[in-house]
Amino acid sequence: MTKFDYDIGVIGGGAAGLTVASGASQLGAKTLLVEKEKKLGGDCLHYGCVPSKTLIKTASVYQLMKESRDYGLPGVSPEAVDFTRVAARIKTVINRIQEHDSVDRFCRLGVRVEFGPARFIDEHTVEVGGRKFTAAVWVITGGSSPSAPPVPGLDEVSYLTNREIFSLDRLPESLIVLGGGPIAIEMAQAFNRLGSRVEVVQRSKQILSREDRDMAELVMAKMGAEGVRFHLDTRVTGVREAGGEVILIYEDNNAKEIQVRGEKILVALGRRPNTDGLGLDDIDIEYDRRGIKVDSHLRTGHKHIYAAGDINGVFQFTHVAGYEAGVVVSNAVFHLPRRVNYDLVPWCTYTRPELASIGINEKAAVQADIDHRVVVEEFAANDRHLAEGGGEGQIKLILGKKDKPLGVQILGIHAGDLLAEWVCAMNGKVGLSTIAAAIHPYPTLGEINKRVCGTILAEKIFSARVKKALTFFFNLRGRACFPDGDAAGEEKR
Repeated sequence: MTKFDYDIGVIGGGAAGLTVASGASQLGAKTLLVEKEKKLGGDCLHYGCVPSKTLIKTASVYQLMKESRDYGLPGVSPEAVDFTRVAARIKTVINRIQEHDSVDRFCRLGVRVEFGPARFIDEHTVEVGGRKFTAAVWVITGGSSPSAPPVPGLDEVSYLTNREIFSLDRLPESLIVLGGGPIAIEMAQAFNRLGSRVEVVQRSKQILSREDRDMAELVMAKMGAEGVRFHLDTRVTGVREAGGEVILIYEDNNAKEIQVRGEKILVALGRRPNTDGLGLDDIDIEYDRRGIKVDSHLRTGHKHIYAAGDINGVFQFTHVAGYEAGVVVSNAVFHLPRRVNYDLVPWCTYTRPELASIGINEKAAVQADIDHRVVVEEFAANDRHLAEGGGEGQIKLILGKKDKPLGVQILGIHAGDLLAEWVCAMNGKVGLSTIAAAIHPYPTLGEINKRVCGTILAEKIFSARVKKALTFFFNLRGRACFPDGDAAGEEKR
């Protein structure tokens, strides 16, 4: 039997890599973890999820200060934001979480950590800083990086990505956001709330183009009311710098040329897999601009080499990376065949209001020609939502045959947390009647989940047919009160 230095080697110390390494080592596998950056944690910890949500919270608090009168409090005019203090708080949160992703902690778990760029020499050997390491199984979890579109002049200006936006030395007076996806929209709202004049330039006809238009437009309306300006259905033709400003030029749907000016420009138009320098061509691993090609077991063309997380190009979510890491551990360590299933992947855009989803939305159901119906429940009738000053919000269910939930979208405060009940219900195949019958604490936002299920069941329970049957069998006598102008209704009956 061929001897290798390690049972399993992991390339990339982000969400997927850390999960594979810790799980494999704790199960008894001799594990090597290689990370090209100077610290573990990956893009999510240092440039993505953690700093963005920290910034969003800071911006939310600042916005609440400005909206104090809406809550019956004295008006407040907060001083201008010192972004160095905001950036310092972001760094503090990152450092606190970094303790869980430290080399010492992983060493205690039994994982050897090496820093430096990794390159495959052959299908079992990787070179890191001039040293060679062999492993029976390799897992590529190198993540992704922000990508810039081929816009004339963009490479000649100092544009920002998620790697720079959280460590600015001061708040930009104005900010152009190029893109309309979740990262773009979250940052647009946050910087606008902090005091920047923000303009969003989006190539499609709606922001958050993956979402249903009605839900996305509610988010846009809220942001617009707060001051964000939107330029939709555009074709960007150029970017240049002049007079200390960035000037973005685009054509609208009438081919009219329009210029947008800002002190800074944030490019948030997608990401690319970190496949460069890995030597994948040398060992015949197939990949393209989206990522490394894998099968349903997350294996590459070499059955002992896996790829998980952003680098395989399927979903670029930290929680999906963690899920895929679990699939890899099951296949590579337990040797129990396990396939990925992405049917019920949840996601959330952390604007205010938040927009959270699981399963298929109405747009996807129509595109796939799936027989369905839509049920919407507004948050306006939720007592806690009113107390919180939540504004507009709704829950939207996509129902299939026999009212089986195919997808759920929630637009409102804490929508991501509210979605958790549906994550459990849909994965556990829990019926609507179970959710409707379960006792939910009052007053909570979670009651919206119970209420929408009750609304659907009420269509059947309180139908004319059921009422007629009960009247016949139990001699029920019907209404005891009638609206004004219908007092004769009792006599008519």
